[in-house]
Amino acid sequence: MNLRGRNKVSAEFSMSSMTDIVFLLLVFFLLTSPAITPDALDLILPKAKGKTSNVQKASVSITKDGAYYVDKERVSEYSMENELKKVLAGQDEPTIILRAEEGVPIEDAVFVMDIANRNKFKVVLAVRPN
Repeated sequence: MNLRGRNKVSAEFSMSSMTDIVFLLLVFFLLTSPAITPDALDLILPKAKGKTSNVQKASVSITKDGAYYVDKERVSEYSMENELKKVLAGQDEPTIILRAEEGVPIEDAVFVMDIANRNKFKVVLAVRPN
């Protein structure tokens, strides 16, 4: 009496589904990685614990020598408010990312914060991770 089954189970493993999953994970991590930095000047930011927001509406950079930049474009103190109004016009939640280089006097940062306060702009201070 022959009781062996006719269906034989194959011991082979198909790697095609595994490579699909690895490819999708690779694409996901490439798209969500923090390697994509917003357009900004190369400044040495102060250290702090916390995160910097990646949502960018307008970037204000202040260098050690007192130069102000709005989105890589140098502006004077006197035209700063008008330039920010122009850049943030029509935004639902106007946000300024303040990038003050390490060693910048606090008065320069407060100047930008005062402009933001008068115009109801939200300010986020950019720092480098600790």
